[in-house]
Amino acid sequence: MDRYARWNSLLELLTESGRVTVEEAAERLDVSQATIRRDFDQLAQQQMITRTRGGAVANGVSYDLPLRYKTAKHSEEKQRIGAAAAALVSPGMVVGLNGGTTTTEVARALAVRPDLASGADDAQLTVVTNALNIANELLVRSRMKIVVTGGVVRPQSFELVGPLGGGILREVTLDVALLGVDALDVTLGAAAHHEGEAAMNSLMVARAKRVVIIADASKLGGHAFARICSVDRIETLVTDSSADPDLIEGFRHAGLTVIVA
Repeated sequence: MDRYARWNSLLELLTESGRVTVEEAAERLDVSQATIRRDFDQLAQQQMITRTRGGAVANGVSYDLPLRYKTAKHSEEKQRIGAAAAALVSPGMVVGLNGGTTTTEVARALAVRPDLASGADDAQLTVVTNALNIANELLVRSRMKIVVTGGVVRPQSFELVGPLGGGILREVTLDVALLGVDALDVTLGAAAHHEGEAAMNSLMVARAKRVVIIADASKLGGHAFARICSVDRIETLVTDSSADPDLIEGFRHAGLTVIVA
């Protein structure tokens, strides 16, 4: 387990219990107590936790880890989802991509497709994104046209949010919006934990001819604070094979095409 994976696990432990000792954390993560002490010290320096004698306590904040610290939770599933979602993209399209670990895998899958790297104007893929890391993934590895919205950066997700980004999104038309979400429910629709991210995603939905939701099984059937769109606005759901069959059937009954990667 690498450092960021341990940090994520430690913060999850603190979210559950509010307090954890070095001994408990070392046993749970199967690492040395010296390693846990170093991790606690580094997390405390970043004001993510409060160090105590023999352990640590939560800071009383909601742990929305910065994207660079998020472990590859369900990493294999997300890579399969990313490849399946990227397969829905054709040369010459205008594609909207928001931020997140799963959409990052979509961007990586797009970047290595030679048919999307054509220099011809009619075949060049255009990607509109509000995520700085995704723009970078595509910019350094492809010849696509990259459009980045304006806005204020959220360090947790590298996404640009706020009214400054709306001006650009309102002036473009997307062939397809490929959106990662924090939750997707048949009744409640697609949602995000942060209202700023949800607002930008909603604008992408409004400007898209087709909407594809990209979500691993852990996101299905749940709910989050800020709504992005209703289920009837979604054309396709791309998820993984560990998803609950009953949930998948519910989405299909609601009219969605479900791709299980």
